[in-house]
Amino acid sequence: MTEQVVAIFVSQRARDAVNTGKRIGVISDTHGLLRPEALAALSGCAQIIHAGDVGKPQVLEALQALAPLHVIAGNVDNQPWAAGLPQTLDLQIAGVRLHVLHDLKTLAPQVQADVIVSGHSHKPAIHTREGVLYLNPGSAGPRRFSLPVSVAQLWLGDGAPRAQLQVLALR
Repeated sequence: MTEQVVAIFVSQRARDAVNTGKRIGVISDTHGLLRPEALAALSGCAQIIHAGDVGKPQVLEALQALAPLHVIAGNVDNQPWAAGLPQTLDLQIAGVRLHVLHDLKTLAPQVQADVIVSGHSHKPAIHTREGVLYLNPGSAGPRRFSLPVSVAQLWLGDGAPRAQLQVLALR
């Protein structure tokens, strides 16, 4: 699949599915490694969000085989295949406004969202501040220091958005 086709296919398929489903899989910092445990954890999700540092286009191909995919570029996604990936995304899914960026430190103060999804730190985290849910799924790629390898699930549509981290049991 060519670089440009990957970006167009990802964005069109995701756009077509924006109003479907409630369970959203969230993954970040794969750095070219998409573990079978991550694929299993994201299986059955209505949509998937990748918060950057994809690493290889094959990661996108495998994820979009599971569900419509929303993806942004991270700081390591500087190869030609990633040229069409946006730096941020603003989505509305099931009436919930989401803002996706790679590094939370770069969040613009004027962003209006119900959920902020980020990656970069490799540290899984969920917290709420001023009514906004902040979600970092951690890293699903190569282990970094003593941090867990993880993904997250995000539920949208029935009441307030809620999220859960899932530490992957590696074989």
